[in-house]
Amino acid sequence: MKKVSKLVALGLAGCLAASVCAGCGSNNASSGESKKEEAAKGKVYYLNFKPEQDEQWQSLAKAYTEETGVNVQVVTAAEGTYEQTLTSEMDKSDAPTLFQVNGPVGLTNWKDYCYDLKDSDLYKQVTSDDFVLKEGDSVYGVAYVVETYGIIYNKTLLNKYFESDFATVKSADEINSFDKLKTVAEEIQANKDALGVDGAFTSAGMDASSDWRFKTHLANMPIYYEYKDKGISSTDAIEGKYLDNYKQIWDLYINNATCDKTALASKTGTDAETEFKTGKAVFFQNGTWEYDGCKYNEDAKEGLKDEEFGMLPIYIGASGEEKQGLCTGSENYWCVNKNASEDDIKATLDFVNWCVTSDKGTKALADDMGFVIPFKAAKEATNPLVAIANQYVSDGKEPVSWNFSSIPSETWKNGVGTALTQYAAGTGDWNAVVTAFVDGWKTEYAAANK
Repeated sequence: MKKVSKLVALGLAGCLAASVCAGCGSNNASSGESKKEEAAKGKVYYLNFKPEQDEQWQSLAKAYTEETGVNVQVVTAAEGTYEQTLTSEMDKSDAPTLFQVNGPVGLTNWKDYCYDLKDSDLYKQVTSDDFVLKEGDSVYGVAYVVETYGIIYNKTLLNKYFESDFATVKSADEINSFDKLKTVAEEIQANKDALGVDGAFTSAGMDASSDWRFKTHLANMPIYYEYKDKGISSTDAIEGKYLDNYKQIWDLYINNATCDKTALASKTGTDAETEFKTGKAVFFQNGTWEYDGCKYNEDAKEGLKDEEFGMLPIYIGASGEEKQGLCTGSENYWCVNKNASEDDIKATLDFVNWCVTSDKGTKALADDMGFVIPFKAAKEATNPLVAIANQYVSDGKEPVSWNFSSIPSETWKNGVGTALTQYAAGTGDWNAVVTAFVDGWKTEYAAANK
């Protein structure tokens, strides 16, 4: 994502034109340098939410600094620690100039720090207000990536199952309900030795690097269907109408996995990723962002080739789910720190606008990071999981919205996560999950809105 600012680009263009005759004159050169020095007055400190894209953001920061003279520092929070890291960093004199919130609930905690982006070039590039956090005329956050998640699968392994004598289901197209998914998963698990796998699903790790897949992303499913029934997008008290459905998909995951369900508390996100990319599991609940971590690595001789990636919706047994698509949305909203210096705010606004408008920037977002970005100059992502998500939409399937951004607090998520882990280990029962989900929601919502 490397492109010089417009002023610097004009200066370079002038130099190139003049060099055809006699080279750039000294006036043009000094003008170009002064422009670069002017641009370099401010600095950027980006507190990045996505560990899986740390390397790409570091490269981008270096490239932008080389081309514009603006110092860009990227610090990446460890998995599952973003909120506490942000709280700690914001207390420092040299606080982040660019940070993120996960939606309306996250904005509530940080709105007093958010610069109004309504007149920014970044906001002018957004394709729809569906991708911004707006109150009245004020724009406090802009989504920088739209993502999709579901149940990723290894086509080669699943086809091996379809071709077996014991397979009841014979193609991925037939898997359009929880019952069909359950049949396939249990038949794979029962015949895992014949298929050469350790389990149908990767381990459902419940440490901080992995538990968000279940206490947030999987929890979105019962929230989504309850909201859909009521025609709402948030609530002060979740009823838990679809928690039996939540239980049966969780049971399916933990009873047909690569490890015993009592071991989940110690399993990590890396464990699950490794199991999937080395062919130890057929299914892996995760999203488009996982492509880079699971794609074929020539040096390691492991991973999936592009044509081996598939993705199914997360079916939980809800009525009409055969028309359901993948879970698509964003919890990644850029916010600019209004308490930063004027120069740092300008430098930060210039940087993010460059990321989403320049040819090199948008190419890096699409190709290196695999992002679908909601901006006018977006490049089509080469990520095969994105292509699968687009195909579901083309086929008329209804995307599942990301309603977990309405979850009242991190405390609620942690309560649900703990109850899920204890249930899997046999030290707790499902009623504790229901209590954490329903009673915890009401308590945390009231605490956040008193």
